[in-house]
Amino acid sequence: MATYSYKATDPAGKLVTGTLEAAEEKEAVAALQRMRYIPIRISLAKRNRIGPDMDLAKSVASFFRRVSTKDVVAFTQDLSTLLEAGVPVDRALSILIDVAEKDIFKDVIRDVLKNIQGGSYLSNALAKYPRVFSSFYVSMIKAGEAGGVLDDVLKRLGVFLESSQDFKDYVKSAMVYPIFLVLVGGISIIVLLTFVMPKFSVIFSDMRQAIPLSTRILLGFSAALKTYWPVILVGLGVIYYLMIRYIKTPAGSLKMDHYKLHFPVVGELVKKIEVARFARTLGTLAESGVPILQALSLVKDIIGNQVIAGTLGNVYSRVKEGEKLSRPLGEIDIFPSLAIQMITVGEETGKLGEMLLRVAENYEKAARDTVRRLVSFLEPAMILCMGVVVGFIVISMMMAIFSINEMPF
Repeated sequence: MATYSYKATDPAGKLVTGTLEAAEEKEAVAALQRMRYIPIRISLAKRNRIGPDMDLAKSVASFFRRVSTKDVVAFTQDLSTLLEAGVPVDRALSILIDVAEKDIFKDVIRDVLKNIQGGSYLSNALAKYPRVFSSFYVSMIKAGEAGGVLDDVLKRLGVFLESSQDFKDYVKSAMVYPIFLVLVGGISIIVLLTFVMPKFSVIFSDMRQAIPLSTRILLGFSAALKTYWPVILVGLGVIYYLMIRYIKTPAGSLKMDHYKLHFPVVGELVKKIEVARFARTLGTLAESGVPILQALSLVKDIIGNQVIAGTLGNVYSRVKEGEKLSRPLGEIDIFPSLAIQMITVGEETGKLGEMLLRVAENYEKAARDTVRRLVSFLEPAMILCMGVVVGFIVISMMMAIFSINEMPF
């Protein structure tokens, strides 16, 4: 038996929290329903997380942190659960104010509730917070309101946001170890050059012509690094600042995205990620009843790569003129033939949204496999590179030490 913590509402709409024991999550839900509670959120109870110190830490953390995607995912899923249970929107939002963990998000939900009570639509109230709820999110809510299927749209939206966040988290976690290797290796080399090498330079100061060339080069580089490190650091900082500033310009962003698409290995990964993002976003919008032209316009703004986003402008124009979606997409070399064939089948069978979501699942899996292979290659490659550099330093110093014995006295 496992212990689950839960947040639910009683028949009067009051928020109830607590813990219960159950073999699995479904049994916990059934137990809450037998108690005439409406489950909002159920998760495995975490040990050693209760107490005033933890509450203080959470309060301090929530003060400094902004509303994250995970907060929006939880809000969307909880709101979907409440609406599906028949709870009115205003009452559901008042419950979610108590459920939200961050004070800043509580204020956002409170203001959304105030606007709804004043006669505004939910989509219009959410649109006032573009940094929290994207235009894609607002359009989905608007489509759900227009079709009278808001709870269903929220459920799809929750799945979409959760899938997107899971993929981002996977890529970030996969890159942690390679980045750690680079940092540790870089620090080790800097320590060798700035602290260890100068000790040897004193020994070899009177015999510069007798030591090997590689050792003289290392000693010169070490002396320059130790003497001019502030200038080098400032220079690297200026170069980094100028590069970031250029990349943020439209021309720089376009050129960088072009390089990403044509870079070996990384280019294929970027294509798979963008195809998956395009398919999942457009599929979710299509399944929620958003018109195809409006959906394409929203997708163009969501795509991260500017080169691909630019090609979608032509796709939008041709679909607007009456062409099927698969034809202009097929003329773009970024979209694989398998994805085009699946989209074509979706158009012919009237299940475009469903097929787009399948395309997204296939290419998200392919992107994960590519990331896994890339990381499995990067780890030994980085270790080898660091080993070669450190080995070169050590061998150069050993050759110089051995050359001392060959000097005539």
